[in-house]
Amino acid sequence: MKHLTEDHIELGDMNWRALRFFNLYRILLCLLFISLIWIGQLPSPLGIYNEALFSATIHGYLVLAGVFAWTIHIKIPRFSTQVNIHVLADIIAIGLLMYASNGLSSGFGMLLVIAIAGGSILKSGRIAILYAAIASLLILVQELNVQFFREGQEPNYIHAGFLGVTFFITAILGRLLASRVEKSEALAIQHAIDLESLAQLNEFIVQRMRAGIMVLDNQLIIRLINESGCLLLGMTEEVKNKRLEQVAPDIAVKLNDWLQGGGDRIAILTSPAGDIDIQLSFTQLVPGTKFGILVFIEDLGLMRQRAQHMKLASLGRLAASIAHEVRNPLGAIMHAGQLLSESGEVTPENSRLVQIITDQSRRVNTIIKNVQDISRRRVANLQVVKVSDWLDNFVNEFIISHNLSAGDITCSIESEELQIKVDPDQLFQVVSNLVENAIRHGEGDPLAEIRCGIKKDSDRVYIDIIDHGPGIPDDNRQHLFEPFFTTNSGGTGLGLYIARELCEANQASLTLQGNTENGCCFRIQFAHIEKQHNLVN
Repeated sequence: MKHLTEDHIELGDMNWRALRFFNLYRILLCLLFISLIWIGQLPSPLGIYNEALFSATIHGYLVLAGVFAWTIHIKIPRFSTQVNIHVLADIIAIGLLMYASNGLSSGFGMLLVIAIAGGSILKSGRIAILYAAIASLLILVQELNVQFFREGQEPNYIHAGFLGVTFFITAILGRLLASRVEKSEALAIQHAIDLESLAQLNEFIVQRMRAGIMVLDNQLIIRLINESGCLLLGMTEEVKNKRLEQVAPDIAVKLNDWLQGGGDRIAILTSPAGDIDIQLSFTQLVPGTKFGILVFIEDLGLMRQRAQHMKLASLGRLAASIAHEVRNPLGAIMHAGQLLSESGEVTPENSRLVQIITDQSRRVNTIIKNVQDISRRRVANLQVVKVSDWLDNFVNEFIISHNLSAGDITCSIESEELQIKVDPDQLFQVVSNLVENAIRHGEGDPLAEIRCGIKKDSDRVYIDIIDHGPGIPDDNRQHLFEPFFTTNSGGTGLGLYIARELCEANQASLTLQGNTENGCCFRIQFAHIEKQHNLVN
């Protein structure tokens, strides 16, 4: 067991409270004797030898007890010093009262026993033996005074000796009792420290978890929510001790349905900020306590990313089989079509058929290549990227590679300091695909717009790619991100699918943010930098 220092024990309120009660006993004792003096009923032999000294001592003792009460209240000087001063003051004051009351026969020796016992219990160490020694010397001096300076009175050395032995026995027993109390107190303090450390550790672990955690009581009042939970739910204000339906009514509805037996333990809904999908898992804790329900809050984007890695692994094996089984006969078909077109024996009527064979063979080959690219994609190498610099480089490179004019693509950034955590190469592939689609369907000036900003309600950075085309028909919207869905006869239908897969690999999301007859807007929304983690296969 770790030993606590004396300073730690002195600071305990229990010790100061005990010293306060000890001083209260001192005040009551003084008031008792002073009352007897004032009413003239002081019993013999109290003050019989020197009544003036007895009265002065007891009044001074009361004033001193009042001073002790004030020093205990302000806790100055330190606890151990005050105990020493109190016990020595008791020994001196009781010794004077004993001197003024005919020595040992006055019975004040028992008050010395109480003073020594109190000091032994309150003060640690061997100083309790010193208290007993000082009191014993005081008794011995009293008896020597009787022998040499008081006529007609015989000293009682046997009584003094037994009283001295009593002092030492009291000091030793008090010290043993105090030692056991100190050990118990030290153990209790250590257990309190361990519990506090464990509580802090639990709080640190909960706050650092990537998954959000929310604890509710039986009245659905939020008792605990970690940082991840606040971010996922878009909560920017303090929500602790508030009712769930006030801060997240959608979650409250799902939870009530589950509690009433009509809903699932796992629910999926869009965050209040509307930017991500979250999964809620409800668990019933100990009934009847203030911690009744535990809610796990998870970002489906991260879960989808993990699922994507598993999917890509399976797709890789499938792509290898396709490449082996299809590529060779497809190559033979393409080669035969080329030889046929170059033979000179093809009639004009059949040349169109040969061209169809060649074009469609190339299209099938492109599809196979795209599928293989998906399966062979490396794990995202997340890096912190300054968005303004990256977009400037992208626009310049894209304009040059596609022979566009400087005004065909415009770029606006809300803040030059915005940063994201992403794989730059994969982000280039996503944005390039979206801009190419915007230019292909764009009819205005500019052909495509790129806007970058940060959502105020969730602090998530986004990049919008906007075109000025005719928009996307409502019938096609729900199929946009499905593989092999295309409205372009020459397309493979994998562009938007690959773009979304790449976004999920970077813990980002790709959505159709706006769609009107004057154009549409695709939004890439990135996760918080501090909440992103690289995943390994």
